[in-house]
Amino acid sequence: MQSSQAAPAVSSAFDDPNLIAYGGLEPVVRLAERCGLPALADELIRLPASKDGTGAFPAAKVMSLVGGMAAGADSIDDMHRLRHGAMGRLFAGVRAPSTLGSFLRSFTHGHVKQLHAVARRFLPALARHTPLLPGADQVAYVDIDDTIRRTYGYAKQGAGYGYSKVKGLNALLGIVSTPLSAPVIAATRLRRGPSNSARGAARSSPRPSAPPAPAAPVACW
Repeated sequence: MQSSQAAPAVSSAFDDPNLIAYGGLEPVVRLAERCGLPALADELIRLPASKDGTGAFPAAKVMSLVGGMAAGADSIDDMHRLRHGAMGRLFAGVRAPSTLGSFLRSFTHGHVKQLHAVARRFLPALARHTPLLPGADQVAYVDIDDTIRRTYGYAKQGAGYGYSKVKGLNALLGIVSTPLSAPVIAATRLRRGPSNSARGAARSSPRPSAPPAPAAPVACW
């Protein structure tokens, strides 16, 4: 079975000022605020001073990026979805995609460690407010592995050709899951592209500030 006519070109735009496209973001943002994510960003992120203020107001920019990714954005241009319809009436302080792009480009390879520090402190707070790993008192699985993310251009600090022959950045991820929960990224570490898989694995292991370890054995692979 097939359509008897070719589908016409269709263009749609969500521009009604009274409608909200991503209403589910409201409880997500409230949860992040309750767990202290904005305060952690303000406290720990310190970028170089610049005339255009790209490093200013890190909390608002981090929250905008988190909200955009939660809404499905996978590029800077996609951050426009936070400003459609009545989103501006539901959320304050949303930054423009160009501002968010400049903010991210101001991070050097070393400044990314500030984001690691934010994540390490945010995760225990999130675990206290949500059933993040149900079943962890019985068994938990820990997976430490790396991934290569392709980058473009010649000025990306830390980019290089790794084992995948792709030019990019090498991220080491520590992931915890249980038979009853979805995987949770518990720790991250950004390395240079040519880094081998095991480099930095010990430092990416859960810190004392991480959620309490389960009483039952932990399976690793």
